[in-house]
Amino acid sequence: MDVMFYEVFEEEEKLLRRYLPRRIKAGFTRKTIQGKGSRRAPASLISIRTQSVIPPAWAKSLLGILTRSTGYDHLREYRIRHAPQMSCGYLPLYCARSVAEHAILVMMALLRRLKKQMKQFNRFHRDGLTGGECLGRCLLVIGVGHIGQEVVKLARGVGMRVLGLDLVKKMSDLKYVTLKQGLRDADAVICALPLTELTRGMLDYSRLSAARKGLVFVNVGRGEVAPAEDLRRLLKKGVLGGIALDVFEDEAGLAEDLRSGKRTLRKKEKTLLALNDQDQVILTPHNAFNTAEALERKAAQTCDAVLRFLARGTFPHSVP
Repeated sequence: MDVMFYEVFEEEEKLLRRYLPRRIKAGFTRKTIQGKGSRRAPASLISIRTQSVIPPAWAKSLLGILTRSTGYDHLREYRIRHAPQMSCGYLPLYCARSVAEHAILVMMALLRRLKKQMKQFNRFHRDGLTGGECLGRCLLVIGVGHIGQEVVKLARGVGMRVLGLDLVKKMSDLKYVTLKQGLRDADAVICALPLTELTRGMLDYSRLSAARKGLVFVNVGRGEVAPAEDLRRLLKKGVLGGIALDVFEDEAGLAEDLRSGKRTLRKKEKTLLALNDQDQVILTPHNAFNTAEALERKAAQTCDAVLRFLARGTFPHSVP
């Protein structure tokens, strides 16, 4: 087998099969590596998303790993621990627009109390449903990379005043601020940060406590940046007026436990399920990338990366 694809959902597999040349022998499974339970690496090249845990023993037989995601912290960690010379690739350019649109979508849903509106339809009851408009409100974008830049464009399109927070100031027409300054002014925050040693736990209870009361918080970056228990406390305290998460701490374990219907859940998982019961909370299964347009780009770029690796031993976009 030339390549094994893990974590492939139905629509994605159809596109991958269409783009891959017939000469390439590929395997596909919807399961993660741990869910599949394979003892040996099925091919010298594997492709995963963000929820597979690669066995340390596979490092001896793997030549390359391609993650079909813009984040690559999981591959960098594996390489540091088990395979310093491993070729690892990622896909940085396929879903910036789709993730940004999702972030704006859930932000607006929180501002308009959409979840509660839907619950109260059966009684046609409007009490407690008064929301807010985007026009004139302030948005702080934390992480102004490919996704963050698209968020800035979209937010400006609905009349928001936008501030940015990033080490690298790529947008010349954007006002960059410190976290303290941004939280002081923002009505909403959209986090699009990658996971690094610097960003892990960056948006914790103590830092977010400085926010204006009623702040709407959206995370489409990495769950470990903003611990769920801290967000729960801030929501209960009234500092946060709404939370939308598409990414989660220990997402691989969370996904496996929820898919399997595991009865005994860990503390962090119970926290998330409790949060999900709240009207002012929207949780989605790491699905912000998933549009027809992004999926088409993803399949094409994945197959290009696979073919290049099989021919040259390198990826178009290598993990730093």
